[in-house]
Amino acid sequence: MPVVIPNGVQVGVSGGVVTAKGPKGELKHSLHPLVKAEIKDGKVFLSADLTAARDASAIYGMSRVRINNLVTGVSAGFSKVLEIVGLGFRAEVSGQKLSMTLGKSHPVTFEAPKGVVVSVDPKKTQLTVSGASKDLVGEVAAKIRELRKPEPYKGTGIRYAGERVRKKAGKTAAGAGAGAGAGAKK
Repeated sequence: MPVVIPNGVQVGVSGGVVTAKGPKGELKHSLHPLVKAEIKDGKVFLSADLTAARDASAIYGMSRVRINNLVTGVSAGFSKVLEIVGLGFRAEVSGQKLSMTLGKSHPVTFEAPKGVVVSVDPKKTQLTVSGASKDLVGEVAAKIRELRKPEPYKGTGIRYAGERVRKKAGKTAAGAGAGAGAGAKK
């Protein structure tokens, strides 16, 4: 299955390295030695020697998806949305620095790497991490989420948009069903 190159994107293959350049930036990917790539008619065709290794089919599939992510990233880009849930929890961004109030004694700062843009909505409770590299966007979103994971009792913290946090019952709810006669015998 070929990877279609959209308008405005230039893709080149040289020495086992695929380079994609577009409006969102430039990305490179090194191909596995079993996989070969060539460009014909505005499409990238990949081929692999499936008899050389037992997992050559998986390597081919992963290479195809990586090339597709390169082309999609430089043309449209990728983004992840994070929500900040909690009383007084908020975020502000200035340049590449993200400053968050997350219920700690100090504000938490996070510096986004080059190639990733973090933006905050007007309510200051929703973050959007965007960039050309799908890997880098996902990694930055995971690092921001790690600063204050959603906790299971109140549900406060940083979570992905649409993520459901299963809430646990607290001590009082768990101990209510034990009964009154659970003490030591007299």
